[in-house]
Amino acid sequence: MVRMKDPAVRSLLIDRGAQMLAARQPVTLRSLVAGTGVSTMAVYTYFGGMDGLWSAMRQEGFTRLAARLAAVAPSEDPVQDLAALGAAYLSNAMASPDLYRVMFDAGFELENAAAADDTLHCLVRAVERATAAGRFRDDVDPLELATQSWTIGHGLASLVATGPLPHQSLAHGVPLLTALFTSAGDNPEQCRRSVERGWRP
Repeated sequence: MVRMKDPAVRSLLIDRGAQMLAARQPVTLRSLVAGTGVSTMAVYTYFGGMDGLWSAMRQEGFTRLAARLAAVAPSEDPVQDLAALGAAYLSNAMASPDLYRVMFDAGFELENAAAADDTLHCLVRAVERATAAGRFRDDVDPLELATQSWTIGHGLASLVATGPLPHQSLAHGVPLLTALFTSAGDNPEQCRRSVERGWRP
């Protein structure tokens, strides 16, 4: 008889690993299951071993990010929405800084790489909306501008959520994004107002 896997056990082990990272505890096979009520065999049953667990943790990071981005309701101002998506990205990193680190550990394959791509495509679609609304020039490459916007958010997240800079440094996102979007053709004053409304990390 084949036993069905319990998704609650899988979630328990992923959350346990993230909690251990947050507490700066070494994540080993035995330490991971200690106090959870499951055996070390569960790590093999659900993940195929510790490498599989790290891959699942990476995937969980992108799953949580996708949920944050999906919660950003589109407004009538696509530039504001671009800034809001950047703020949501930062909020996700601030909420789970150690899981955020694991997300970008390319030493472990993602279970579903397309899910990570989808998070970037949220930004691409917002750039396309801004272009269609006449805020950006027609010759702007949506993927390129979305990637540049993501780079700003990722840099701030790395330096604040998991690095040396204080939380107040997140305010740098407003002038950085304003400069980027202005270079894409947006009106400087209108752009800054839009970014300020959206940038609420």
